[in-house]
Amino acid sequence: MTDKKIVFLDIDGTFTVPLEKPTELASRAVQEARKNGHRVLISTGRNMAIVSEDVLEVGFDGVVASAGRHIEIDGKVIRDSVLSEETIQKCLEVFHKFGIYCRIESPEGIYIDNSLQEILTSATADLSNSELIRMKKELASDVGVKPYTEYPRKGAYKLGFICTDLAELEKTKPYLEQEFHYVVHPYAKDADCYNGEIIRRDMDKGEAMERVCEYYGADLADTVAFGDSMNDQQMLEYAGIAVAMGNSCQDLKDSADVVCESVEEDGVYFELKRMNLI
Repeated sequence: MTDKKIVFLDIDGTFTVPLEKPTELASRAVQEARKNGHRVLISTGRNMAIVSEDVLEVGFDGVVASAGRHIEIDGKVIRDSVLSEETIQKCLEVFHKFGIYCRIESPEGIYIDNSLQEILTSATADLSNSELIRMKKELASDVGVKPYTEYPRKGAYKLGFICTDLAELEKTKPYLEQEFHYVVHPYAKDADCYNGEIIRRDMDKGEAMERVCEYYGADLADTVAFGDSMNDQQMLEYAGIAVAMGNSCQDLKDSADVVCESVEEDGVYFELKRMNLI
């Protein structure tokens, strides 16, 4: 182990409130950590097309995007791997068979079923579900979510899903669970919809941390990971120090080494300060 760390930060619900600009303290945390010789990378489920400029302008050593399928370090693309269109269509066929609506995230953009848009519009988001909060905000913004009919069918990084019945989601698992992690985001007992994503088991945020460490000639023991959502679970499992945000769901908090303040309370800044990295 060394005294220099590689810090991985999820965006939504961790580094920023979903689709809001980074706060002054969050930005300062990244800049001071880098000034002190630590590496700081974004690690997000977003694809690069929707990693906002106000986040990138803070200044990072790299970006892990699309839940690990795209990696950029020092301005160089280290990996860009899409799932084959055959795989995407197989997954869509399974989900649609059981009345589950999909969100396709490809290099070209985000494409959604019409019914998914209808459910999103009326859905009530649990406060710990930063992914659903972000998706609802995307519909009301200029992020550029497009209808599924415009999807170019050239492969995609990952699929998200929304359903109104968890029992129907369970029916898809025999077809896909061997190949994919199922990530179901937090929901209230009286939830009117359930959202999540499937992430290929051979390439996720945790495995991407290994690739970044290989690039730097570093050890996973020297990594720190901050997350708030269940799609951060693999990242926290791989990290030398796993930090869950105060606004995280309880399952993620239970698996973390540390629970810091919420994103609204600038938890990243104060935890890095306690670690003496800034």
